[in-house]
Amino acid sequence: MMLKKLFGKKEEAPKTVTAVAPLSGSVKPLEEVPDPVFSQKMMGDGIAIDPTIGKVVSPVDGEVMQLFPTKHAVGIKAKNGAEILIHIGLETVSMNGEGFEAHISEGSKVSIGDPLITYDLELVREKAKSTITPIIITNGDDMGDLLKKDVNSVTAGQEDVFEISAK
Repeated sequence: MMLKKLFGKKEEAPKTVTAVAPLSGSVKPLEEVPDPVFSQKMMGDGIAIDPTIGKVVSPVDGEVMQLFPTKHAVGIKAKNGAEILIHIGLETVSMNGEGFEAHISEGSKVSIGDPLITYDLELVREKAKSTITPIIITNGDDMGDLLKKDVNSVTAGQEDVFEISAK
């Protein structure tokens, strides 16, 4: 029995992964993010969400690769290898984790809609530069097409926001 399991077919990684909205709010083009690192796509292409609720859920089935000690950003690797960075607000690193609570840790397996981080949106509004949250494909050079969906307002874990394909 064990041998069969050992040599059984490995689960085939999907070529294309559809990401759902990791936050509730309004979807903005990355170019509108008031920070050149994101608006000029220095870290990669993606979208941004101006959140209405301080809750981030997993946009894909995958694994948590990175959770910043300050809990303001999380990196997830989707099953097709796409690496998705969710950066809550702008200049939120200076808050040193105040008002942020992580519900996962590095190495956690996550499914679409699983809670990743909850945070005090009002506190971010007060202390950081912006609440706008970039969602970036950080390894876009290694991936194929990024197809952004035409959506305006989204609910965390529900609407599709983009599709990313492996090469």
